[in-house]
Amino acid sequence: MVLKKLKLAVVFMILLLGTINAFAIDEGGATARQVVEKFQADLIAVMKEGKKLGYAGRYEKLKDPVSNSHELTKIARIVVGKEWEKLSEEQQQKLVDVFSKLSIASYAHNFKDYSGESFVFDSEEETTRGGVVVHSHFVIPDDKPVKFDYMLKEKGNSWRIINIIANGVSDLALKRSEYTAILQREGFDALINKINEKIDNYSKQ
Repeated sequence: MVLKKLKLAVVFMILLLGTINAFAIDEGGATARQVVEKFQADLIAVMKEGKKLGYAGRYEKLKDPVSNSHELTKIARIVVGKEWEKLSEEQQQKLVDVFSKLSIASYAHNFKDYSGESFVFDSEEETTRGGVVVHSHFVIPDDKPVKFDYMLKEKGNSWRIINIIANGVSDLALKRSEYTAILQREGFDALINKINEKIDNYSKQ
């Protein structure tokens, strides 16, 4: 009887570990399209609770979805271009931290309520440099849809968003133009202060 129970316990553990591993493989090996669609689904979910959550609640809910789908360190590096190499390790980390907060704050501010919006997948394509672009559009009732192009790069065995182009306008290009100019003209502390001001403004609007 004891042996039978032991065998059952072993079988149960094997099944449990198999299930855990299956989830780990599924989570870790997400395709570019799956990463984008998971993030979009998380955004819609937050929008549906947007008014009830308030800005602070939306920010908290979006922390993990943004961090898990965006390559925030790489984005921060691209945003300041060659200036990145001139920063100390401490400054680089500070920039990544504040830029990550800005990214989350931006989503918490811009996707604040829900009135029937949805994301629709259009297509995806590989880039010449080994990346993937996922094309989709954001359906807004009684308004024109917004076209979103998500540019992703492989990280480990999954994919991460490194740029989003909305109706042909690159978020990365806009930030790079603005932030590099501030960094070169006014210095690192001025850039950090400017980003923190934006975060603060998002929280008040």
